[in-house]
Amino acid sequence: MISSLSNPKVKHVRRLQSDRRFRSSQQQFVIEGTRWVQELLHDISLLQHIFYTETWLAQAGHDDLIIHSVVSKYVVSEEVMVAMSATEAPPGILATVDMNPLPLPEWPSLMLILDGITNPGNLGTMLRTAAAAGVDSVLLSPGCVDIYNPKVVRGSMGALLHLPVHQLEWDEIAGASDTVRVWVASAGGDFSYSSVDWRQPVALIIGNEAHGAGDEAFTLAEGSVSIPMSSETESLNAAIAAGVIMFEAARQRGLTHASSS
Repeated sequence: MISSLSNPKVKHVRRLQSDRRFRSSQQQFVIEGTRWVQELLHDISLLQHIFYTETWLAQAGHDDLIIHSVVSKYVVSEEVMVAMSATEAPPGILATVDMNPLPLPEWPSLMLILDGITNPGNLGTMLRTAAAAGVDSVLLSPGCVDIYNPKVVRGSMGALLHLPVHQLEWDEIAGASDTVRVWVASAGGDFSYSSVDWRQPVALIIGNEAHGAGDEAFTLAEGSVSIPMSSETESLNAAIAAGVIMFEAARQRGLTHASSS
């Protein structure tokens, strides 16, 4: 059992959790929770090391989950798990994972472009919502919070495993979206979001939580859309706005898959 906070593996995990540059240099990030690990055990090519506590192992089914895994596994003390975890209530298991984003589709159908999103909780929610709404690619502009920030990873609820998510420069974003019509969400948009035809290949830009989309976004877009609201409401949270518009696109596209989640 690893019980020392000075253990090199423990230090490695803690630094991955807290240091964006270190994550980038190591090309690794941390996932937490049984569901994440269980999903990744179906494709162990990304998994590096698994860490868990005896308390976690004692729960029903967890022994079977771990015992057949060929990934390096380490039992750690409760104190070490608390130190390695980025949550207030650690789930008892976490793992280090290689960064290996899915490739962008050659012919995207529904793309989400995020401009200067700085709140990790918002970004995680947007990724989860994008996956649920049938978005096939997500592009992040310079200035967005790190995709692999622990709060983003946790909030995405697995979307990082299923969505191509890439942080790019604006010229790269322009190139990746040159086969779709691009709309930018804006409080003073030219059109209501529901009047746009979202059935064609299209991209939606959502801007910074406080300042909205920047000049590069408006230059890239062919027009702007807004969400009609009561006059007593000034604006919506960026993640909520993204969800409203993405699910209008899903509605128009006839998304019918039902999920119990």
